[in-house]
Amino acid sequence: MGPDRAQLRQIVLDTTDARGLAEFYRQLLGLVYRPGDELPPDGDDVRGRDWLVLRDPAGGVSVAFQQVAGLPRATWPTGDRPQQLHLDLTVRGVAALDAEHRRILGLGATLLSDRADDPEEPLRVYADPAGHPFCVFVA
Repeated sequence: MGPDRAQLRQIVLDTTDARGLAEFYRQLLGLVYRPGDELPPDGDDVRGRDWLVLRDPAGGVSVAFQQVAGLPRATWPTGDRPQQLHLDLTVRGVAALDAEHRRILGLGATLLSDRADDPEEPLRVYADPAGHPFCVFVA
């Protein structure tokens, strides 16, 4: 990639609960807080009321969370509000898809669509706690 070409630095998700959504994705994806964005020990979460960044310890793309006053939930796939953006996550097999399903629901996601039995492309679609859709499929 040349020096003049744009590079993807991070994905930014708007949310009415920056700390809560950051914690969801931190646990889901094994990411770590950018230095200074961790939950402070005194509980005065100034950064969590505005902007937080999670980084991939292996150096991949970061995910940031921007606090907003209100956010209409996507009603996709059946309503009139499209998903606008979604993340695709992969696992290595159907057994891993099933294991992640239980873990993802336990983290607070909502199942939107279940195609785990699809022989050509097993997948499940979820909404994170803020309503952003994301897919988990077998790669």
